[in-house]
Amino acid sequence: YREVEFLIVPKIHFDLDYYGGPGIQVSTEVRGTTGFVKVRAYTNIGKEQLQREGMSIVLTLSDAKGETAGTAEGAEAVIEVPNAHLWNGVKDPYLYRLTAQIRQGETVIDEIGFACGIRTFSFDPDRGFFLNGESYPLRGVSRHQDWKGIGNAITTEHHDKDMELIREMGANTIRLAHYQHDQYFYDLCDRTGMVVWAEIPYISEHMPDGRENTISQMKELIFQNYNHASIVCWGVSNEITISTKDKADMLDNHRVLNDLCHELDPSRFTTLACYAM
Repeated sequence: YREVEFLIVPKIHFDLDYYGGPGIQVSTEVRGTTGFVKVRAYTNIGKEQLQREGMSIVLTLSDAKGETAGTAEGAEAVIEVPNAHLWNGVKDPYLYRLTAQIRQGETVIDEIGFACGIRTFSFDPDRGFFLNGESYPLRGVSRHQDWKGIGNAITTEHHDKDMELIREMGANTIRLAHYQHDQYFYDLCDRTGMVVWAEIPYISEHMPDGRENTISQMKELIFQNYNHASIVCWGVSNEITISTKDKADMLDNHRVLNDLCHELDPSRFTTLACYAM
C-alpha cells in the first residue's frame, strides 16, 4: 500500500541506509529577520574519506521561485538567509528547497533535495503554542491512515481527501496516530501548513520484551521525518496505561524513549496521549 521505487546510486553517495533516513538533517533558527538553515549531511564513506577522494558537499537553498537564497559547503554547514520568508502555518506555509550535491570538481557525483521550511516554535504552560514568536492556538484532529473498506491501502487521492476535509473544518493541526503515515501525507502537511504531532505505535499495553522495538521505531520515526517543517513534537506512546501491569518497567521505557528523542532531536518537544492516569 506504499509506492515502491529503486534508488540507483553511484559508489559514493548520500547515506540512505541509516534507519531509512534521507542522508541529510536540517534544522532552522531565526534571529530578527534572518533565518539560519543548519545542515548535517551523511555519506556512505564519511567526510574524511570524502576529502581524500577530492570530493566536497555543496548545499544550495532555493526560494519558491527557484532562485538561489543561499549556499554553503561541507558536511556540517549553516546557510544564512537574510529577510527569510517564514513557514507560518496555514496562514503562509512557505517552503524553500534545499539541494545537496557531492561534487568532484565540477562533476556532480550524487544529488538529493527536499522542501525546507524556516520557522521557530515554542510552548508556554499558560499561554499555549507559539509559532514564529506569535500566539498560535492549535485546533485540530487526530488522523488515522485508513478508509472504510480499504484499510491502510489508501491512495494519494484518499490522502488528499482527508486533508481537504481537515482544512474545510478550519483545523490548523493534526495528530498522526499511532504510527508512521505515508511520506506523501507528511509532505502534504508541510505544504498546507499543518502543525503535526507524529508518534510511534507503542499503544495500550506495555510489553517488557518490546522495548528494543519501541527504540528502533522511534529512531526510524525521527531519522526519516526530521526535515519536515510541520512536525513540532514526537509522541512516545498512546493510552499506555489501559492494560499495563508492570508500571515500573513501563515508566522506565518511557524515560528511555524521552531521553532518546531529545538526544536525537534537541529542537522538538515530546508528548504522549493518556486518559487513564
